[in-house]
Amino acid sequence: MSIPKFKDYLLLEKNYSLHTLKAYEADLLSFQEFLLAEFECSDLKNVDYAQIRNWIVSLSESGVSNRSINRKISSLKSYYYFLQKVGELSISPLQKHRPLKMAKKLQVPFSKVEVATVINDIDTDSFEGIRDKAIIELFYSAGLRRIELINLGINDLDLARLNIKVLGKRNKERYLPLLKSVAKTIELYIEQRSHIVPDTAKTSRLFISSKGDKMSESLVYRIINTYFSKASAKVKKSPHILRHSFATHLLNEGANLNAVKELLGHSSLAATQIYTHNSIAELKNIHSKAHPRNNKD
Repeated sequence: MSIPKFKDYLLLEKNYSLHTLKAYEADLLSFQEFLLAEFECSDLKNVDYAQIRNWIVSLSESGVSNRSINRKISSLKSYYYFLQKVGELSISPLQKHRPLKMAKKLQVPFSKVEVATVINDIDTDSFEGIRDKAIIELFYSAGLRRIELINLGINDLDLARLNIKVLGKRNKERYLPLLKSVAKTIELYIEQRSHIVPDTAKTSRLFISSKGDKMSESLVYRIINTYFSKASAKVKKSPHILRHSFATHLLNEGANLNAVKELLGHSSLAATQIYTHNSIAELKNIHSKAHPRNNKD
């Protein structure tokens, strides 16, 4: 069973993004190259766990992190599951595999002061300026994923009712509230957007490049990284950290965990709970300052 047919399965049945498809394909081709070099074969279907284990060891010795190795093996697992599903394989060679242990990464959110500084300092006299402000405000006020923001259409906005329709993972739709201040920024942006693309027939995407094209993931990343590099000394400055900040700040202000889960578009509470460590840290700080039994000396 060919890799292209597996990609069709991921795209048509699993509704995976093109970005994810490329990652899966790259992982499979990498393993295929390893098999060819080490065992003089390239048939992914007829391998045993020992060969996969050799690949894992080779990756580790090359300095690939356990996290990246686990992702690559996850791609293989999905491929073998697909082969089982279509009757090409009876037992997966990864049936008894256990993921490599990974050190938990602590993702540090931006502070409320850092976010406010960035938003307030953006020069909105240009198309790029008002667009970038709208992007940053929307990321921070709605907690969008990067691909969700890129795929937003003008028709997904309801500025009168202050809400926005978002297409999340697995094509699941959710409606998110818009702050009045964010809606105002978006209105100003749309006015400037009409000068770049007068006819929405060219692209119905809400956010576009200065040339009128759909925005790339790398451009969105550069926008966030560039602005926050001026206001924050944190190591990682990305759209995901802004989404992380959205969730953390809501929890710090007392938002219900289930409500934050729905806003983020998570399918389970477990995915949302990773943001609670910062909330707990804030609660500890408040508790320490306010509790009468605390020794303030």
